[in-house]
Amino acid sequence: MKSLAQLGNELYSGTTSFPFIGRRRLWYAIAGVVVAASIVLLATVGLTPGIDFRGGSEVTVTALAEPDVGPANDVLADQGLSSGASVTTVGSSSVRVQTNELSNTELTGLSTALAEAYDVTDADVSATTIGPTWSADVTNKGIRGLVIFFVLVGALIWAYFRTWKMAVAALLALCHDILITVGVYAASGFEVTPATIIGVLTILGYSLYDTVVVFDKVRENTDGFETQTRSTYGELANLAVNQSLIRSINTSVVGVLPVASLLVVGAFILGAGTLRDIALTLFIGMIAGTISSLFLATPLLVDLRSREPAVKEQAARVARARGERLAAAGDDPEALAAIAATPAAAPVIPGHHLGISAQPKRKKKRS
Repeated sequence: MKSLAQLGNELYSGTTSFPFIGRRRLWYAIAGVVVAASIVLLATVGLTPGIDFRGGSEVTVTALAEPDVGPANDVLADQGLSSGASVTTVGSSSVRVQTNELSNTELTGLSTALAEAYDVTDADVSATTIGPTWSADVTNKGIRGLVIFFVLVGALIWAYFRTWKMAVAALLALCHDILITVGVYAASGFEVTPATIIGVLTILGYSLYDTVVVFDKVRENTDGFETQTRSTYGELANLAVNQSLIRSINTSVVGVLPVASLLVVGAFILGAGTLRDIALTLFIGMIAGTISSLFLATPLLVDLRSREPAVKEQAARVARARGERLAAAGDDPEALAAIAATPAAAPVIPGHHLGISAQPKRKKKRS
């Protein structure tokens, strides 16, 4: 069995290669099904906006030896406030009650009743009301921040790589990550809070970083690709993804493991809503971001560039050159084996672009 280091070396040299580009139609189909499922979840189940986005009143009871939602539900039923209300435990000593927006008199009465039900002092009960104007402002700012992020990211990638096609491919991959993350979040039933928005923006940055690393390798491999007849643009791009594969896996594992721990602690041990909300967003988004940077971003870039005349002409020259090499080999089994064993997308020496492998040549020993 190959070690991870050996596999990484073979992927980097091109002797072993996974067909990320060759099977891009399959990746598109899988991504399309998952995105469609996310859209269906959003349309049917929908997101559950938190109080910060829908507005309402919130009462938190602290300093509880054994937090239990039963007394709070009884108080809500007695006061006729059960409709649209939710009761959750927060941590190991608090209970949070959220209702529709209440008047000052109703909010005071609810706080007093909860203090009596849990046998705590008034100082252990905090109450607040978030109006519709403030919640609408939070929603608008969240959407505005997302739009500004996309615009700035597109402009930055365009300026850095000097091609709008890389910017389009990266943004499409980011849209894939957002839809999957939001779809899973809707299925979970977790409330959308400001922590959720922070998590979404964080995973966009993570996904973008992974995509830019792969694109930078694509640019390095394809620099001056038109002047050689060894590999097509798509093959060199596929090599770039393979060369970045081990790094992407290692980075994802290092990033996802602590987030998974945070999710388990926040959701099942502490019951902390903020930890749970941001951890789920990061967990799903980081996995989706890694997948999209490998299976979607570069294949989309290759499809966008494959229509360029220069890319088409170079691919035709590569096909002719390979045909000539096969014809010259004839029926010679050794020559055919050598051609078959030669990586189709071996690295090209920067600045020469003669189709020569970038692997260092062994020096001949002096006799």
